[in-house]
Amino acid sequence: MAGTTPDDITTAEREEGSRLLPRFDERGLVAAVATHAETGEVLMLAYMNAEALARTIATGEAHYWSRSRAEIWHKGATSGHVQTVVELRVDCDQDAVWLKVLPHGPGQCHVGYPGCFYRRAPLGQPAGEPVRLETVEAKAYDPKAVYGH
Repeated sequence: MAGTTPDDITTAEREEGSRLLPRFDERGLVAAVATHAETGEVLMLAYMNAEALARTIATGEAHYWSRSRAEIWHKGATSGHVQTVVELRVDCDQDAVWLKVLPHGPGQCHVGYPGCFYRRAPLGQPAGEPVRLETVEAKAYDPKAVYGH
């Protein structure tokens, strides 16, 4: 799982086989969705490279690839809001990962919310009109106190 897979992998083997054969994109990444293992709530969407995926499997704690910092990111290393992985699944063609996690700490979003999906777009607005997002969750912690900025 060094980021590449052999060219002779068949579609059937990738889609229904028993080997983990992630199909990373041209940047070497797969999408990773983290949901709360007990409630099913979607907490966040991030990305993993081969190393982040391997570290997650090895440690049982979520690791991601930070696209903005271009480095591996151990979720909770700074904030203490670690994600303990209960189950890791891949989608049918192995280009996305689903992590069922037990989150530690009051929030999983770096701006202070319980999860990253704290806003919604109202439906039924005419196409082409500006859409105003509505905040539907309260902040769970003060990110300035946790991250110092």
